[in-house]
Amino acid sequence: MTEGEKTTEKLTEILKRTRPSQAGRILDENSEHLVPAEGAFSEYVRGVFKRKGLSRQSAFIAAGIPERYGYKLLSGEKITHKRDVLLRLFLAAGFELEEVRRALKLYGLPELYPRFPRDAVLMIAINSRMRDPYEVDELLAKHGFEPLSPCGEE
Repeated sequence: MTEGEKTTEKLTEILKRTRPSQAGRILDENSEHLVPAEGAFSEYVRGVFKRKGLSRQSAFIAAGIPERYGYKLLSGEKITHKRDVLLRLFLAAGFELEEVRRALKLYGLPELYPRFPRDAVLMIAINSRMRDPYEVDELLAKHGFEPLSPCGEE
């Protein structure tokens, strides 16, 4: 979270105290802390790549995602329902756990959930800064879970 950014909890507290007649003012006052629905995923992921000084192209290659398909996924031109495809990309790009969770949420896919054993292993891999999706596949297999789905176009 950047300096000056309000936490989700803080925004939730503000909204709990807001009456319907105050909605417009509250939205205006907090506009910089709200995520626009259209293009939010693309904008967020592009920002993470920029902050990290990463090349999307190199992340696609490391993730085993065809470059053209990867760009279409990030722009919203193509949609995937396979969370694993995006997880491969986020791992290869070195996203931190909170960045992965937020990106998945913005994309409209289920976030990683620590009570699901496979997700728990994925969270451990992300927190351990494992960047190679194939190493993560080995870790998943070691614990009896399916590897990350391959990245063919849908």
